[in-house]
Amino acid sequence: MGGSARGAVGREGGTAAALRAADWLCLAAAPTFAIMALLTGVLGGGAPDMHCAAMGGASPLNGMVAMYLLMSAFHSAPWLKLISGRQKP
Repeated sequence: MGGSARGAVGREGGTAAALRAADWLCLAAAPTFAIMALLTGVLGGGAPDMHCAAMGGASPLNGMVAMYLLMSAFHSAPWLKLISGRQKP
C-alpha cells in the first residue's frame, strides 16, 4: 500500500474509534446528573440564591435537585435505546 492509502485507512479507523467513544460517552450523562441530584439533595445545595431564600421552608425538590432530575430524564434516551436493544454501543 502506498503512503496515502495507509493514511486514509488510519483516519477512518480513528473516526470509527471516536464514534464508538461518543456512543459510550452519551451514556454517562444520565447517571452523572442523577448522582448530582442525589448529592445535592443529601448534602444540600449550598447557599440559596435570592429567590429561594424568600421561600423559607420550601420543598427539597425545588431548585438544583429538580433541575438535575430533569436533566437526567432528558438524557436517558441512550439508555432506553440500549435497554430496548435498538442500538448497542
